[in-house]
Amino acid sequence: MQVTSATTNPVAFAATSSTATTTTAVPKKTLGVDDFMKLLATQFQQQDPMKPMDDTAFIAQTAQFSSLQQTQTLVQQITQLTSAQNLVTANSYLGRQVTVDAGNGQTAIGNVTKVDAGSGAPQIIINGQAYPLSAVLYVEPGAVSTPASQPVPAGGA
Repeated sequence: MQVTSATTNPVAFAATSSTATTTTAVPKKTLGVDDFMKLLATQFQQQDPMKPMDDTAFIAQTAQFSSLQQTQTLVQQITQLTSAQNLVTANSYLGRQVTVDAGNGQTAIGNVTKVDAGSGAPQIIINGQAYPLSAVLYVEPGAVSTPASQPVPAGGA
């Protein structure tokens, strides 16, 4: 009886792998709920029927799964809270004079006239130009504008 090896020939592998023209980096992926469920299902399929999984191990894995779900929910809620807080911060700049980093060592100074929340992260509008909140360097009270004086009608207020 002849036994053949199932291993790959290193010379053939090196020859074929050297002909590859481009390699792309695959971003690292974190394990999610779906991955956890696949691992658990595979574990159930591969277990020995004569020695089933210990109930304490199953409870521990279920607790890990529950903890994973709660962590993902917490991350989503913190992300939503951060977005809302950024919008509140941007709105608080309305009417105030701010100094922002305009890039290339330049700064821009002006009153915030609008807040643009349509592009994802809110941006403040100064002199018609949009700037991210991270570009704000200084915040000062806005320029006080007095209403034009109006003539007082004869006979009283």
